Amino acid sequence: MASTQSFDVSTGVDLQEVDNAVNQARKEIAQRFDFKGTNCVIELDRSAGTLQLEADDEYRLKALLDVLKGRLVRRGVSPKNLDEGTVDSASLGRARQRITLKQGIDTETAKRISKDVRDLKLKKVQVQIQGDQLRIQSPSRDSLQEVIAFLKGGDYGVELEFGNYR
Repeated sequence: MASTQSFDVSTGVDLQEVDNAVNQARKEIAQRFDFKGTNCVIELDRSAGTLQLEADDEYRLKALLDVLKGRLVRRGVSPKNLDEGTVDSASLGRARQRITLKQGIDTETAKRISKDVRDLKLKKVQVQIQGDQLRIQSPSRDSLQEVIAFLKGGDYGVELEFGNYR
């Protein structure tokens, strides 16, 4: 009997890298000329997995977000894993925005990935949804590599990570 091979598909961000990127963005904001004399704040809530941005107006909030995204990309955190909330107006014309960090694949995306893999019609490829990740099994390693190549080419709104290939 042939043994089955498998791998896991998941997503998530390294909170330590996010913390480092936030600290670098704060330093850059303190040094940049266009932020001199302004009150721009970036706060990271590690337990909730959220970032809170606050600036003097929407223009500076957008610039603040651009600085943060640039630092996140340099630290290896994909901007696909950021769920940007709406820009809220605060008192004195200030603007706020909450950004949620995506940890794990949500059920709708998991179902869509599962359906797309089944639509490939590869022999004996099975997909199991296990909480916030997927396990894909097949007796053929070649089939699993085809699935990985297919998923890398697709856009599911999150940065997919492939692990436990055995």
